[in-house]
Amino acid sequence: MSTRTPIIAGNWKCYKTVDEAIALAEGVVRAVAEIPGVEVVLCPPFVALTAVRQRIAGSRVRLGAQNAYLEEGAFTGEIAPRMLAGLCEYVILGHSERRRIFGESDVTINARVRAALGLGLSPILCVGESLEQNERGDMEAVVSGQVRAALEGVNGQQWLGMGGAIAYEPVWAIGTGRPCHGPAANAIIGMIRGLLAGLYGPEAAGAVRIQYGGSVNAGNIAEFMEQPEVDGALVGGASLQVEEFGSIVRKAAELRAAAG
Repeated sequence: MSTRTPIIAGNWKCYKTVDEAIALAEGVVRAVAEIPGVEVVLCPPFVALTAVRQRIAGSRVRLGAQNAYLEEGAFTGEIAPRMLAGLCEYVILGHSERRRIFGESDVTINARVRAALGLGLSPILCVGESLEQNERGDMEAVVSGQVRAALEGVNGQQWLGMGGAIAYEPVWAIGTGRPCHGPAANAIIGMIRGLLAGLYGPEAAGAVRIQYGGSVNAGNIAEFMEQPEVDGALVGGASLQVEEFGSIVRKAAELRAAAG
């Protein structure tokens, strides 16, 4: 049985005003207050980070940002890692929407990962293949390439020390209502863990938490949490609803406890 603590993170994307974010955060804090054994992370838009941080203070809920740039400087509209350090604990990096819509490359994602780690932030590194790549059977090649590129020059002990996580999010499953099947997700995540074992050794690889993401909801979280390699979920749309997100956290905790 895995001793890794599951991590359920809610990516609120470009939704919610500051007032709406405050209400959602307060609802989540109440919903998960009595649920042990799962780390819960909320990733609101940048403008709501400070307000949400105040509302979750003293609770078991952690805070994450949705992205970070490489550095400070003349980069209008960007947020540097040093601006997030001390404000939140986690930062999502390499999300497929950032890659696809905003042109972020493996090279820049690697630079962001190294910058975040250097400033004490814990990355949630997103990797995943497109529908076309999936249909060609290129899942392992694409995902392994993304992982290797993102972790180039990253010390395994530093990654573990910061509690970084990896989220396998097949692009074709995000926001489509077509989640990957549990065993298929488990196979890819197992492949990622094997790759990490080659990079950092089996003990370190066994400690890294790897989530599944892509149309996760309360109705299908069990299919993923029942898989031995899956350590939680990066949740999109369902994280915008207090009851749905709370139910996901509760079911994840119950399934992990039952497995123990």
